[in-house]
Amino acid sequence: MSNIDANKYKGVVAAMGNVFGNETDYSLMNKTNIIPKPSDNLTSELDKIISNYSYENSIRLEESERGITVHILDDVLFPPAGAILSEKSKEVLSNLARVLKELPNDIRVEGHTDNLPISNSVYPSNWHLSVDRALSTAYYLIQTEGLSPDKVSVVGYAEYRPIAPNDSKESRALNRRVDLVILK
Repeated sequence: MSNIDANKYKGVVAAMGNVFGNETDYSLMNKTNIIPKPSDNLTSELDKIISNYSYENSIRLEESERGITVHILDDVLFPPAGAILSEKSKEVLSNLARVLKELPNDIRVEGHTDNLPISNSVYPSNWHLSVDRALSTAYYLIQTEGLSPDKVSVVGYAEYRPIAPNDSKESRALNRRVDLVILK
């Protein structure tokens, strides 16, 4: 995004006015119009949902070069070692979807796990679990909440993109999550 030098702008306006025989009006230059970035409004809307529904312990927002990431901890969404959405998770996703479906942005649903190996009859690895959790979340947002499927993508990262060290029960809990990344 470029910045406009006020003095250069006045000079260009005056020169154009002289060429076309118009008087120069500098009134627009004296007004301060601060237009909030779209991400400011979006973050504000998401913060309202988090506080109105008391999700402070289960949802975190983070803004980065990629966009705005909504971190949803897995204990809100899924049973241990599973990928079937709980009733609580459907409520959380429904509340978030009210904002998400109005956006023109693409949304990447990312599944994450901790570093503890999983091996059961359904999920032979954390890769499988992370992808299935992301798929369950995306499918619900599309099929039930009406997000446009051409704006949603899914990826599973297993334990390879932690946001906390995997050295305690509490830290591992932070790494078991689904991220909704609202891409710029």
